[in-house]
This record gives sequence, C-alpha cells and structure tokens, in this order.
Amino acid sequence: MQIEEKTDLLQRIEEALSTVRPHLRVDGGDVEVVDVTDDMNVQIRWLGMCESCSMSGMTLQAGIAEAIKGKIPEINEVVAVNGY
Repeated sequence: MQIEEKTDLLQRIEEALSTVRPHLRVDGGDVEVVDVTDDMNVQIRWLGMCESCSMSGMTLQAGIAEAIKGKIPEINEVVAVNGY
C-alpha cells in the first residue's frame, strides 16, 4: 500500500470512528487506530475504560467494525490488539 493511499485510508477510518467516539467517551473510553495492514485489516487499541470493559467485544463488532466497514467496504476485518 502506498503512503498516500494509507494516509487517505487512515483519514477515512478516523472519520468513521468519529460517529462512535462520543458513545465511548461518555463511559470514559476511546479507541485509537494502530495500523491498517496490507490485507486491509484495521488494528485498533482500546483506551481508558474500554480496555477493561466486558462489553468491548460487542462494541467492536456492533459499533466500531460496523462504522468502519459501512464507510469503507474494502476493509476486511477490524481487530483489537488489546482488551477483551
């Protein structure tokens, strides 16, 4: 993946995450993008209260992954590198 392509992709991911971040922040949590792999997998890291939340797995699938894949269909998977 070219640097320009990755930069654009990361920006689009951040825009998608902006729709779910307010919900995470209400409970003292957040999420950051660690990387986008060449096989189009997004790696995220839970921050704050999300790190130890028992609902992180459901939030990842129903919130984070849905938001990202809904706006960027070429993404294959969203995985957390920490947490649940």
